[in-house]
Amino acid sequence: MITVEFDFAKIAKKLDGITEASKKALRPAAQAGAEIFYLEAKMRVPVSDGSHFFYGSGSKKSGVRYLFKAGNLRDSIYQFYNKSQSTEDKAVYSISWNHKKAPYGYMVEYGTSNAPAHPFLRPSYDSAANRAREAVMAIMRNSIRKATQ
Repeated sequence: MITVEFDFAKIAKKLDGITEASKKALRPAAQAGAEIFYLEAKMRVPVSDGSHFFYGSGSKKSGVRYLFKAGNLRDSIYQFYNKSQSTEDKAVYSISWNHKKAPYGYMVEYGTSNAPAHPFLRPSYDSAANRAREAVMAIMRNSIRKATQ
């Protein structure tokens, strides 16, 4: 007769260690993936040859126009940890442009009735998704490997 014994307490402790390590690595892993998207977006955003004017929605009546330096949209791109969408089991980072610093960003990304779109956020995501996923998984794998040693 063959007898097999398991120390389930030891196995449970190991599994608890893996769970705890995964939770601790969640936010750093998500940030590593977000950083890849962020850098890709900054690289892909169109930059004009020189300064340009932006006319606000009421500019025809008020005559108000705003001058923006070349690279303003690129320099307004940011990433942040989105607390409202994150949970204990999910870390969400958002990448976008600062709408106050570059109010015309939406028009660049999606175009207008008078100007074609020059999308950069979606192509950035499409280009960087696999690299970002691999960066996230590398951090998670490393964390789990340390927990199981």
